Amino acid sequence: MTAQFFAPVASPQHPRTTFADRHIGPSPDDQARMLAAIGYSSADALIDDAVPAAIRTGRPLDLPAGLSEPQALARLRELADRNTVVRSMIGLGYHGTHTPGVILRNVLENPGWYTAYTPYQPEISQGRLEALLNFQTVVSDLTGLPVANASLLDEGTAAAEAMALAHRVSKRKDPGAFLVDADALPQTIEVIRTRAVPLGIEVVTADLSGGLPEGDFFGVLLQYPGASGAVRDLAPVTAAAHERGAQVVVAADLLALTLLRPPGESGADIVVGSAQRFGVPYGFGGPHAGYMAVAEGIQRQLPGRLVGVSVDADGATAYRLALQTREQHIRREKATSNICTAQVLLAVMASMYAVYHGPEGLAAIAGRAHRHATEIAEGLRAGGVEVVHGTFFDTVLARVPGRARDVLAKALDNGRNLRLVDADHLAIACDETTGDDDVAAVLASFGLDGAPPEPSGEAIPAELRRESPYLTHPVFHAHRSETAMLRYLRRLQDKDIALDRSMIPLGSCTMKLNATTEMEPVTWPEFADIHPFAPVEQAQGYVELIGELEGWLSEITGYARVSVQPNAGSQGELAGLLAIRGYHASRGDESRTICLIPSSAHGTNAASAVMAGMKVVVVKCDDQGNIDLDDLHAKIDKHRAQLAAIMVTYPSTHGVFEETIADVCKSVHDAGGQVYVDGANLNALVGLARPGEFGSDVSHLNLHKTFCIPHGGGGPGVGPVGVREHLAPFLPSHPLRPEAGPRETGVGPISAAPWGSAGILPISWAYIAMMGADGLREATESAIIGANYLAARLAPHFPVLYAGRNGLVAHECIIDLRKITKDTGITAEDVAKRLIDYGFHAPTLSFPVAGTLMIEPTESEDLAELDRFADAMVAIRREIERVADGGHDRDDNPLKNAPHTAASLITEDWKHPYAREEAAYPVPSLREGKYWSPVRRIDQAYGDRNLVCSCPPPEAFED
Repeated sequence: MTAQFFAPVASPQHPRTTFADRHIGPSPDDQARMLAAIGYSSADALIDDAVPAAIRTGRPLDLPAGLSEPQALARLRELADRNTVVRSMIGLGYHGTHTPGVILRNVLENPGWYTAYTPYQPEISQGRLEALLNFQTVVSDLTGLPVANASLLDEGTAAAEAMALAHRVSKRKDPGAFLVDADALPQTIEVIRTRAVPLGIEVVTADLSGGLPEGDFFGVLLQYPGASGAVRDLAPVTAAAHERGAQVVVAADLLALTLLRPPGESGADIVVGSAQRFGVPYGFGGPHAGYMAVAEGIQRQLPGRLVGVSVDADGATAYRLALQTREQHIRREKATSNICTAQVLLAVMASMYAVYHGPEGLAAIAGRAHRHATEIAEGLRAGGVEVVHGTFFDTVLARVPGRARDVLAKALDNGRNLRLVDADHLAIACDETTGDDDVAAVLASFGLDGAPPEPSGEAIPAELRRESPYLTHPVFHAHRSETAMLRYLRRLQDKDIALDRSMIPLGSCTMKLNATTEMEPVTWPEFADIHPFAPVEQAQGYVELIGELEGWLSEITGYARVSVQPNAGSQGELAGLLAIRGYHASRGDESRTICLIPSSAHGTNAASAVMAGMKVVVVKCDDQGNIDLDDLHAKIDKHRAQLAAIMVTYPSTHGVFEETIADVCKSVHDAGGQVYVDGANLNALVGLARPGEFGSDVSHLNLHKTFCIPHGGGGPGVGPVGVREHLAPFLPSHPLRPEAGPRETGVGPISAAPWGSAGILPISWAYIAMMGADGLREATESAIIGANYLAARLAPHFPVLYAGRNGLVAHECIIDLRKITKDTGITAEDVAKRLIDYGFHAPTLSFPVAGTLMIEPTESEDLAELDRFADAMVAIRREIERVADGGHDRDDNPLKNAPHTAASLITEDWKHPYAREEAAYPVPSLREGKYWSPVRRIDQAYGDRNLVCSCPPPEAFED
């Protein structure tokens, strides 16, 4: 077969009349040319040769016909109108907030922010890294602890991670139990329980208002303020816990910490919580940025991502992800957390909310919420209603014996949602959106008319009031006008590469189009402003949308049931493994704890298995990247009685459709195990094959990959879990929403909110609704064609490491630079950094094989962009050849010195043996629109040796 390549030419094009036509980049003519370059005359012929017949589905997708964009928006409007926006004063970790318009339009609704990827290539991520460093500074300052991470998935999972962290740092042989205050958020308590069970950790809840109970504890969790609204001095319990050798975790309200003494000043070791009320809408439960801050000495065990300060090749200050060796991608079965993402977009919003308002503005917002709460309390007392707690921040707990439900109903008649605690108690939470009319409506609901009396004072005693300064860095004082804020956001955005600038060919990441029509409904008030614990009658549109989406995902995957609760792929993995664990336990097979995982698997697989209480046994891969069947069968025979599951990625992480997947599934089933197919690469299967049909029992899906939820610079994500019928009883459930999962047999909540990050589910709903069955299948075919086209174009220049039958890859390919590195000293990292000079984000670097680049083009990139990337890679190969033949110095060449900043080129002291023009404009097209990296190559080791994880002083940026 001789490959033929064609430059794009101007010619009449087929009209693009459907959404699928717009979503799929290559036109039919372009696709025909791509197929010819690969050596095929039709898409059907290539797919037949690439995808094994054994996995192909025998029936087309049974989905509604694809809607046009106006039709999809009209249908979504119908669903939105079935939701009822009511002023919620429920609290429980979710509060009304005003998103400043400049942040709404220029962050949440801006593809320059929401289409970026996780900042593993820090040179082209300096804007969002700075925003995340701002976030870490906000959290660190407010909590009073020195180091905070760059966000976690939500408050409940942050608390569970804190429990695990406290367990790890315990030095005792028998660490004891984890003690949780009964006044913690109920969903947090249950997420902790869900996580604790497979790890064998005992969780004890107790009323800690009077001190610690008897017993041996490795950690204690306190809520500050409590779920009841009570504000208590943390110091006595903290001191008592430390005397017993326990770590103290405090789940804290960030806004309250502008007025309350920081937990760090009371001795807390770990502080967790949510930044939701910093300008992020309810979204029926998410997505929101959780957080964690830790005391000195345990920061190197901190879960999640951590942005640190380093220097670049010229000594200039630069940001990057610090201490990456902590992450599960590297530690695998030795990982202590399966967190592989964060909530970057939401953390950016929260950080900018703090930048925009500054410390004075945040304190004023907190002060207003507190004042309205005291007005309600004074009004209730004046009317003879008992207020349970005299010390509170924004939540009032009222005691009305036998009347709570009547008052709740009256409040709803008055347009307010209150929280029913029990038959005798109601809680009323105030927030940024609370006004005088809300205070009056609440009092009227208790049968109290007239204006409330003037508060006699504050409900925060002097000894608990904050005295220490916070947010003193200039960034929190320099952007108070909208003009200044607008320009600051634009300046940061311009530092980064996102999908609005170029393709992002990251293998195993599926950086496809996030269409504007899909994104539009997310900020509609009818979706954005629904509290996750509002009466379900107020969320009927959400319930219908979620039901339709779960049904469609079941049809696409071949599974009986799907739960959308997991709010990240890693959490979907955990949910699936817990379902397997629950299934075995229900059959009396508690001894089945072995999980087989191929050596090529995602790092999260092994970490999730450990968190699910399983023991990981690694299965070898052969020289072609496939599962070694001899080793698999040997491991099955050895562990037959203890085999719980196998976790495989399909197509494999090596970008190949393995022919033996059916044999793998059968062998595991014959031994009594379950098959978990990681859905990371589902973009190569939709419409062609269903995991639930070819032998899998459970999968998690990545809506932020296959189904178009944007990556947001490193979150949000959604990781639904799909299961066959026998595992359905063991899907996630939720204590506050029986509708969200199996009531009696569910494994408990995986996420704090009943339906996870429900606020972004309209994106995936819209994608499936507009693509329809044919469009989804065509997208899959186009993704496979695109990957094989790039493989064909690059193969003459770089070895393609793995291929399936007929020399074809799946939806991604791996190019091998190891011999090039041996011969020339040019590494895969050098190529990745040089691609920045060409205006591209690098492919996935050194995963799953060190010294390689994994490339996934997705179906959304047109032929012109694919060729632009291929041309850049071919040009880089020529640069490597110049190193090989002596034309470039081995240590001082355009690759080793990449990326090149504008500042580095205009210096009078240019000492490199190659021309400045070659450094900046290696191909002529760059003169039409050049992306300039804001920093040169960053010194990773320096940043880890000199760990700084909050905003550096302005002097750090001086020459």
